[in-house]
Amino acid sequence: MYKRTKKTSITDYRAITTPQLCDMLNVGRATAEEVGKKAGAKVKVGRRVIWNVAKVQAYLDRVAE
Repeated sequence: MYKRTKKTSITDYRAITTPQLCDMLNVGRATAEEVGKKAGAKVKVGRRVIWNVAKVQAYLDRVAE
């Protein structure tokens, strides 16, 4: 078995769950999902939903200006 490395920050991950997205953005669930959808970062794997961190960060950089 390979040893799992511990990530130091949410931004070290390629994709995160909805609660992690809320923590990353420091907002509630509805707002986090809205930002994620506007960023085009939603990825469905079966019934599970994860969010592409790079797309969320790129979206935030675009709208912050």
